[in-house]
Amino acid sequence: MHARTATVSLAAALLGVGALLLPTPRSPATDTGSATGTETVTGIRTVGAQAGGRSDAAPVVFAHRGASAYAPENTLAAVDRADRLGFDWVENDVQLTRDGVPVVIHDTDLKRTTDVEDVFPDRAPWAVKDFTAAEIARLDAGSWFGARYTGTRVPTLTQYLDRIGSNRQKLLLEIKSPKLYPGVEKETLRVLRRAGWLDRDHVRSRLVIQSFDAGSLKKVHRQRPDITTGFLGTPAIADLTSYAAFTDQINPSYTSIGADYVAAVHALNGAHGKKLRVNTWTVNDAATAVKVDLLGVDGIITNTPDVVREATG
Repeated sequence: MHARTATVSLAAALLGVGALLLPTPRSPATDTGSATGTETVTGIRTVGAQAGGRSDAAPVVFAHRGASAYAPENTLAAVDRADRLGFDWVENDVQLTRDGVPVVIHDTDLKRTTDVEDVFPDRAPWAVKDFTAAEIARLDAGSWFGARYTGTRVPTLTQYLDRIGSNRQKLLLEIKSPKLYPGVEKETLRVLRRAGWLDRDHVRSRLVIQSFDAGSLKKVHRQRPDITTGFLGTPAIADLTSYAAFTDQINPSYTSIGADYVAAVHALNGAHGKKLRVNTWTVNDAATAVKVDLLGVDGIITNTPDVVREATG
């Protein structure tokens, strides 16, 4: 923080007036640009040389499920929108189909973000794990968000990696609800390896695997101890040392932390001998972004990455 304290404090002081001048993000169905009303020029990238690390004075900004305020979450359209806005880091969620294919989707059922109830009306409760990859590939994962995205599909992890690889983006991958999917860690790592995402370059600076499930992260750490991992949640300060044995990041909700907690995390070294980092979620407005930046977090996970970048950059 150091050199930025005066600057960020001034920004915080001005928020009372400045917030009145900030444009309101457009609704998902009608948005055609960024939340500031202008599209950032392609090629202006966020920075962060370490995997999720804070290599400059500003927190790393992670596009949550892609730029999900502006395109349907966890789709190729959402990562492309993040790319056009100039963001390297995207976050996603990985689950397994009935036939064991990793797909990128957040909810453990398909109802909210696809037309599964129309396509397969007799398959309630429409859980991801009850459908094959071929069946899920038939679903429309875009029209719920806006007509312009009609026909958008739920991507497999392989398709997703291919796209963000072409975009030269980086990935914060969440293993979602692993207790529903025995072997999801091994299969996710297999797909990452086949796609070239477990080479030295990717592992060193382009990939983080996170989960709310400590047991799942331990499995990843045992199978590939070189991979950077993050625990989603807010462990008690007294328990942080045990988490530091298998993870490199503590990634809590912004509503659950203060400066003392961030300092306690930073006081410990993680599984790779470097300072534990803190990436907080899900911050979607300028005032909260400034607030958590002042706490000293290393990264901010957000649906509106352009808003957070403007507030903290």
